[in-house]
Amino acid sequence: MIKLITPENMVHMRTVGRMMANLLNACCDYVRPGVTTGEIDAFARAYIKTLGDGTAQSGCLGYNGYPGALCISVNEEVIHGIPGARVLQRGDIVSLDVCGSYHGFYGDNTRTIVVGGAEAVTADVRRLLRVTRQSLETAVQAIRPGVHLSDISHLVEKTVAEGGCTVVREYTGHGVGRHLHEDPPVPNYGKPGRGPILHEGMTLAIEPMVNLGKAAVRVLSDGWTVVSRDGLPTAHFEYTVAVLKDGAEILTPWYEADPWSADWMKS
Repeated sequence: MIKLITPENMVHMRTVGRMMANLLNACCDYVRPGVTTGEIDAFARAYIKTLGDGTAQSGCLGYNGYPGALCISVNEEVIHGIPGARVLQRGDIVSLDVCGSYHGFYGDNTRTIVVGGAEAVTADVRRLLRVTRQSLETAVQAIRPGVHLSDISHLVEKTVAEGGCTVVREYTGHGVGRHLHEDPPVPNYGKPGRGPILHEGMTLAIEPMVNLGKAAVRVLSDGWTVVSRDGLPTAHFEYTVAVLKDGAEILTPWYEADPWSADWMKS
């Protein structure tokens, strides 16, 4: 059953959403050549203790046995990369998936960034990041009450295909509220005019996962890390959004520190 957030509780969703966006921005700022993914995880664990009244918690740590405070996926890793001894190099692309809870409500968000700056990667990788980010923005702009959920999914797929990339089909966005994962699932593909209709008070994690090459993925032997089957780079961007009467509100506004207006994101 799809759960709606009351106007009173939307205040809590905004609070935890901004906390998770701030944590994500801080983790992105911490990334640089020579840093290990384990060091980023340790930074996140320490940072989350400073949020609010100190009771914020990671939504990743311990979730079905997951060992990290956030998911860190590098290059061909799509999602659920486990932090550890891997040393980041200039030209790596890194997806940081940060989620957490505060006072009984959850926020979830992701950014993919380039280690060493955009000039450190090829034009194809810049295109991958641009297309993935644009598919998220296009989807969010279309959210409003009365729209079919599949209309949003279709827009993601259309934007990605027009950019020459492919969406991952095995993993989706989701509802988020009092639990990290709630109904409805939010695919990044599909035909328009189908599935649930959006209503005011729905809160959703919209998260395009996009491959530069083919859409096929596989899970590594650690049981968590999902990689592109062809080994080509992949990107992942995510907002938690609320459906309001006049459109969508981004509850995890990490865009305030994101170079969306930079020339490389436009070209």
